Formats: sequence, structure tokens, C-alpha cells
Amino acid sequence: MNEPRINLPELTVSELSAALKRTIEEAYGYVRVRGELGKVSYHSNGHVYFDLKDERACIAGVIWRKIAPRIKLKLEAGLEVVITGRITTYPGRSQYQIVVETLEPAGLGALMALLEERKRRLAAEGLFDEARKQLLPHLPAVIGVVTSPTGAVIRDILHRLADRFPRRVLVWPVRVQGEGSAADVAAAITGFNALPERGAVPRPDLLIVARGGGSLEDLWSFNEEIVVRAAAESLIPLISAVGHETDVTLIDFAADRRAPTPTAAAEMAVPVRLELLADLDSLARRAFGSWRRNQEARRSELRSAARALPDADEVLALPRQRFDLAADRLSRALRANAQLHRAAFSRIGARLAPHLLRAQVERRRERYAGLRQRLRASAAANLASHRADITRQRERLGTLAARAARAVDNLLETRWARCERDAQLLAALSYRGVLARGFALVRDRSGRPLRAAAAVSPGVPIGIEFIDGRVGARVEVVQAQTTQRAEMPTRRRRRYSDSEQGRLF
Repeated sequence: MNEPRINLPELTVSELSAALKRTIEEAYGYVRVRGELGKVSYHSNGHVYFDLKDERACIAGVIWRKIAPRIKLKLEAGLEVVITGRITTYPGRSQYQIVVETLEPAGLGALMALLEERKRRLAAEGLFDEARKQLLPHLPAVIGVVTSPTGAVIRDILHRLADRFPRRVLVWPVRVQGEGSAADVAAAITGFNALPERGAVPRPDLLIVARGGGSLEDLWSFNEEIVVRAAAESLIPLISAVGHETDVTLIDFAADRRAPTPTAAAEMAVPVRLELLADLDSLARRAFGSWRRNQEARRSELRSAARALPDADEVLALPRQRFDLAADRLSRALRANAQLHRAAFSRIGARLAPHLLRAQVERRRERYAGLRQRLRASAAANLASHRADITRQRERLGTLAARAARAVDNLLETRWARCERDAQLLAALSYRGVLARGFALVRDRSGRPLRAAAAVSPGVPIGIEFIDGRVGARVEVVQAQTTQRAEMPTRRRRRYSDSEQGRLF
């Protein structure tokens, strides 16, 4: 059994942690480590915490807020990196960690692998489908540019637009490299799409996302998923002009058109104004020449048609002759027509003589007098017929009234006789007939009839009903008596039919 070493100095936990911290920092100092990023956490205060691991070990890492802006990459789990920093300890958790000074991808292959994996995932979601692409407007009125306001890119775009076709340009200044640049670019694309159609700031008809050339790390912001999704969801046609012709980023696949350079993007955005004017002038000359040739052809056709037409005097000769003949015949026809109408009026006037009218009035008066006499005779005959019919109906009504009175008397007599029979039957069946023969009805205190002596006990009040009234009594002695009824021989009753038995009353 080992004895405790009581000669060792006694340390507090804080002293031991400080000693370990000094030992590790003095032994290692700065180190350069290669590994794969595990869990990555961006803190709200600007610090970044992560795990660096390989197949058999894992070490914690931290990037302070002052160092984080120097990191060009968006740190994600699975990215292989090379880190330079200091080894130190964190006493609060009893762990050692590396404080990062520099961080860079472990070769171009790691970034390309991450880029290909992200490209496959976004392509599987359909963000790069050609069916989503929009057509660019031929001549946009307002062009929105998302780029850095201090670089040469915006000057190249503005200069090229001024040379080809000056348009109104809205610049949304963003960071195109470093921490937060991807969020700035995505916010600019979303912000342009959120502008109202007729607001104080006009909504662009075309967007250009531009940046100059650089390394893969410099252009990495345009490979971020947030930028790619914003470009794919843009309702405004978008041209991607990131890097030089050989540089390819994921926003190029999500954009509606990809330009090899920012200058080429300006050339895609607008046509050449002088070329448009020349084309317009050429089209105007061609339209005027076509109109003039068409007019000449119409004029030639009109001359040919005019030569084929007959002379006007020849065409009007026969109508003139027919008109002259009709004018000569018109005066004679008018006189003949007047003679015919005069003769017709004379015949009608002869029939309208006074003596003829008086004779016709007399005939009509005689006819109306005959009709009046016939109407009076018919009315008198009809009145006599109605009076006779009324007399017959009155006699019939009297006969029916007498028969109804006799029937009512007979019915009342029959009902009265039936009522008397029912009263006699009720009196015969009533228990009061039994009371009239000297019997009495005994009731208990609740008024129910008592049928046996066993139903009462001494001291119980009872009521006795006679034919002429009721009296109250109290039971003194109860003496039960057993009686046995003699069995009487049963007599077969004769059944009568309804016709043989008749009625009792």
C-alpha cells in the first residue's frame, strides 16, 4: 500500500490550472495544425468556436473577434484547413485549445471538393434548371448593379454603358470579399426585388452582380448558398459577372445569364445606340421605299383600269333618252289619272244623295225596332221560366225541411232511450245497490277498501260507509275465520249466437 506524500506542496485548483497553462504555452507556443473542421459556432459577439479533428483526436479552437474578419472562407463542418495559432488552456472547462492566428484551406482540392458537393446539392433542388432562366429585356430603363462602390468594376460598367447606350444605373454597395460579404450580396439582390414598381426609387429592369478577378478564396462569397438562392429566387433578370472568363462560381449557374467579365455584362445589358439608330434609319428608308413602290403600282393599276372603262357620254346616252321619253309621257299620265279619280268621285257622290241616305236610315230604324220587340218578348219568357223554377225549388226545400225535422226527432228519441238503458245498467252494477240491501263498505285510513280481516290490526282507525253516510271506528279485536267454499259443480253454459240472444234492454 502506497503511503501519501505529505511533503508535496498544497496547491489550489486555480494555481494548478495556471501552472498547467504556463507549461503548455511555454512548451508549444505557436503551432501549425492540419485537420477537418467539426462543429462550427459563430457567436453573437463576433468570436468563432469550432472543433478541429482527424481520425483519432479532436482539439477545440477559437477565433477572436479581431482575427475573424481576416478569414476569407465561410467555415463549415467537413472543410479541411491548416491553422496557425497558440496552444493554451481554458481553466473553466479543464481543456486545452488553439487560438487561431491564421486559417487557410488545406490545398485547392479541399475547396473544390466542397464546391462540387454544394453544386450537386443545389442542382438536385432544381436551382440551376434552364426552365427557370428569364429572358433579358432588350432595352432596360433602369439597371441595378450589385458590387463594391470603390473598385474598378463599377467604373468599367458605367463607362461601357455610357459608350453603348446611356441608361439610369442604381448601385447597391456591398462587400465582395471577406466575412459578411455573402450576406451583403444576397440582401442587395433581395432588396432590389422588394422595391415597388412605381416607388420613389424605381425598380430595376435588370440586375448585374459583378466583381473583379481573384483567387478561389477571394471569390468564395459568390459560392455561398445564401447568394445562390437569392439569385435563383430573383424575379428581376440577373446577369452574373464575377471574376474573369476562366473563373466559375455557383452564382453563374443560378443567374439568368453569365458574363465572362463585368464589361461583357454591360454589353449584354444594352445594345449599341448608334447601331440601333442606323438600323432604325435603314428600316425607315426601306419602309418609305416600299410605300412609294406600292403607290406607283396602285397608280399604274388605276390608269389601266381607267383606259378599260367606256366613255361617259356613251354610258349615259340610253338613260338620257329613256328619261326624255318618260318626261313626255308624264304630263299625259297625270291628266289621265286626274280624269279617272274625278269619275270615281262622281260615282261615290251619286250614292251619297240625301233621299238615298234617308231610305237607308229608315230601313235601319225598322230593323232595330223589330230587334227590340224580339228582345222584350224573350226577356218576358225568360222571367216567367225563372219564376216557375224558383217556385219548384221552394216547394222542394219545404219537403226536405219536414223530412229533416222528423229525422231529428227520431234520432233524439233513440238516443234518450239508450241513455235510460245505460243508467239502469249503471245502477244495477254499482256497489251502492249492495249498500241499500243492508251491507256496509269498510275502508282504511287512506280510503282503500278492506277485503279481509287479516289486512287490519287492533287499534287501527277505519271508516265504514253505509247507504246514507259514513262513520269512523277503531278496531278493538281482530278474529280471523277460515272459510272453505264448497266446490260447486260447474254447469256448461250454452252459447247463443247474436241472433238468438238478442239484447238485454
